[in-house]
Amino acid sequence: MAETSLGGRVALVTGAGVGIGKATAIALARSGADIGVHYHRSVEGARETVAAVAALGRRAWLLPADLTVESQAAGVVEQLVQHAGRLDVLFNNAGTPLRMVRLEECSLDHWRQVFDVNATSAFLVTRSAIPHLRAGGNGSIVNNLSLSIQTGGAGGGGAYAAAKGALQVMTRTLAKELAPHVRVNAVMPGVIATAHHETFSTPAKMEDYRKQTPLARNGAAEEVADVVAFLAGDGARFMTGAIIDINGGRFIR
Repeated sequence: MAETSLGGRVALVTGAGVGIGKATAIALARSGADIGVHYHRSVEGARETVAAVAALGRRAWLLPADLTVESQAAGVVEQLVQHAGRLDVLFNNAGTPLRMVRLEECSLDHWRQVFDVNATSAFLVTRSAIPHLRAGGNGSIVNNLSLSIQTGGAGGGGAYAAAKGALQVMTRTLAKELAPHVRVNAVMPGVIATAHHETFSTPAKMEDYRKQTPLARNGAAEEVADVVAFLAGDGARFMTGAIIDINGGRFIR
């Protein structure tokens, strides 16, 4: 689609070895972008992503890093720019609850780890990416949030919901700080049928989510990826600071 064309642009996708990250890297490549494929532990999945991008005729680079480490987060950006010569799109996708812990039982160490993985890492990558995104005059950042911001992280996901809430505020702050040369938006997925949700939910819980969803099913990673590709491209050129719900109607604002 012309409105999502990213021909000649370069995108960095964090956590691109699995789930939404992998699907988005492929969607951005299908729209014409070359892709920096970041991963931390999912090396085999990241290699599959690179192969899928290459099959679409686009360039891709493997970029391993622990994004909670300041030097490694900066290194991912600099390595990609060295390879590709530019950076136009950043999708801050990497994140996980780590494990489910009720807030009353949550240690300070766990709280800090969850914030590091889900909020601080995105801040560190974004801070390093901003000069390159601004240099092209048409940069785009998309952050991956969570429906738990709206529904609360009951059942042990409170720290994760709070960290994603911080990322939501960061989205809106950066939208104002970086305009007009860089747009900053976010997607807020509901329950998506990926390993992420399957790890932290039981099959019975996934079925409960499906029943609670007006569209009568849980989402697919590709459905989130399509929205990210839209936000990254020129079809969303007058959008910044937007938070796009992708939850099948389970939560309507």
